[in-house]
Amino acid sequence: MSTNINPTGTGLPDINDLEKLANELFSALPNEFPKEISLSPNASEHPRATKIAETLLAAGNLGGVEAAFPVSHHDTLVGQSGFAPLATPAVSASPIGSVQTPPSFGGFGGSPSVAQYGKSPAFGGYTNAFSDPTIENISQLGDLNVDVNQGFASAPVSGSGADPYAVNNGNNINAENPQTGFSDPNLKNSGGNSSSSSNLNQNYLPFELEHSSFEAELKTALEALNSSFGIPSLATTPGIIDTPGSYYFLNENPFGFDSKKADVSPVSHHELEGFGGTNFNPHIIKKDFPILKETVNGKPLIWFDNAATTQKPQSVIDRVSYFYTHENSNIHRAAHELAARASDAYESAREKVKVFLNAKSVNEIVFVRGATEGINLVAQSWGDQNLVAGDEIVVSNLEHHANIVPWKRLADKKGLKLRVIPVDDDGQILLDEYAKLLNSKTKLVAFTQVSNALGTVTPAKQMVEMAHAVGAKVLLDGAQSVSHMKVDVQYLNADWLVFSGHKLFGPTGIGAVYGKEDLLNETQPYQSGGNMIQDVTFEEIKYHKAPNRFEAGTGNIADAIGLGAAIDYVSKIGIEVIGQYEHYLLEYATNLLKQIPGVRLIGTAAHKASVLSFNLQGFTNDEVGQALNKEGVAVRTGHHCAQPILRRMGVETCVRPSLAFYNTTQDVDIFIETLWKLKSGKK
Repeated sequence: MSTNINPTGTGLPDINDLEKLANELFSALPNEFPKEISLSPNASEHPRATKIAETLLAAGNLGGVEAAFPVSHHDTLVGQSGFAPLATPAVSASPIGSVQTPPSFGGFGGSPSVAQYGKSPAFGGYTNAFSDPTIENISQLGDLNVDVNQGFASAPVSGSGADPYAVNNGNNINAENPQTGFSDPNLKNSGGNSSSSSNLNQNYLPFELEHSSFEAELKTALEALNSSFGIPSLATTPGIIDTPGSYYFLNENPFGFDSKKADVSPVSHHELEGFGGTNFNPHIIKKDFPILKETVNGKPLIWFDNAATTQKPQSVIDRVSYFYTHENSNIHRAAHELAARASDAYESAREKVKVFLNAKSVNEIVFVRGATEGINLVAQSWGDQNLVAGDEIVVSNLEHHANIVPWKRLADKKGLKLRVIPVDDDGQILLDEYAKLLNSKTKLVAFTQVSNALGTVTPAKQMVEMAHAVGAKVLLDGAQSVSHMKVDVQYLNADWLVFSGHKLFGPTGIGAVYGKEDLLNETQPYQSGGNMIQDVTFEEIKYHKAPNRFEAGTGNIADAIGLGAAIDYVSKIGIEVIGQYEHYLLEYATNLLKQIPGVRLIGTAAHKASVLSFNLQGFTNDEVGQALNKEGVAVRTGHHCAQPILRRMGVETCVRPSLAFYNTTQDVDIFIETLWKLKSGKK
């Protein structure tokens, strides 16, 4: 769109061009806003739009524009019932009651540099210009070509649309040609005609398929205003990408703040070079998760309970639905077509787990209900078969109950000794004390790679090597690690590793055990029945080799396939990219949380994943959780099935926000603001 100077000589753009620009912006607002307005001072379509037009016409200079569009790092349009001012006043520096006021934080999704210094470029209130109710999901957007150097500073909290993999067909799912978002050889026509709109989706994430000109048009319009009003380049504003004429809500690098000035230090700039071209943007990715469009108490849902379970992308939901629509059958042992489809899809999912963990063979992957069943499988098969009275099992003080109770029961049953690796006051493993526990009687070491209660990342490879040095086997609990970091079982060299699908954006009731193939084949089955036998007579039973020997009966076929779809999704984004972004978000949230008077962080290890456990002085954990719930923020309170480590930290319970890659700085800001309000006594 071209923007011409008004012939009246005021130096302002022509009113018709302003009107066109305003309509572009209004079309992005929720449905209750008018989609076409007039900017004539006499217009009545929208009184606030009229007021803006009058102010602009009276301004005639940059100062007037700033008056019309006050600048603040709290700019937001989400949830407004009318066209509210494009910015709200910054947080006051005066006390709230008798409580210290919060520092300038976050701008509800603003850049970290803006968050730290309370600075925001002009026209900050346009940060939600992409909340277009006509764009129901990200595959309808234009070619945004978003990478970490081009992100939205304050994009909408959630989308409002249908299946992002079905937009081109205009429905929720075309069962004849399902749109799961990824190439899957077991889906009908998945590798077929490239002209099919759904097939176009097969090898790309939705936000890599955007081809409309919305962003380009908006940039052009704003560039014209930039030139007409004489607004200086934003390139010199802290946290803004050095691109002439850039606008921070289009081009902001979410990692690009000055770590020398900021209190938080995410990943280094060298490490961030790996993000180039990834097209990663959490605001857009959030639209792939339909439950994040839900509201709680009238507020957009903010899911900070990811350590308990993660939400599911539409591609996973669609894949499970497709199985029941087109493939539903028991696997193996049948000659008909549906059995072949189901078997192929199930074994394809096993292959995906194998690749995801970098196992040597699919025979090393056993499907189970989750990490808990996986630990019980090892305890009640290998443990019961190989451990004898006087043998020792070593676990850490960080463990989830699921990695304590099975071993304690086995120890009580067989006369074994259970020994515990201590941790320091930050929740870090004391390796020198661990070394003292290891001896010739140590037969098994079982520990977590990431603590579910504290977020501590343990030195897993070193601990495995130390256990192997005394001849012990090692079971690694990967339930909290596989969704945050690359887990390479060949590199770690643990004998077993377990994880749950529902913490990896997959369905509930499914997970996997990785076990070294020879070790699995030497182990007696955990359960017995159909599917796990080669031959049965009343005199002798011959079992299959792994993995079938551990998969008795009809398993959770559909959800195993859904787990494969979740791995597709995570792998397409890149687990390393996810881990680095979440590390930044954790540092950002930690820096803000620790500034609230009365907050005690529980678990302050130098190496942490996305967990922020804390207590707030003067409030019970339930009171904190309920206050957050009123604002739509879901956190978990309680002992988190990790009583030993919380007691080591001197508490019985705590509040545990936990993060995932679809969370944003905007989400964190709402969480932090709610705690400040609670602390100050505001309701």
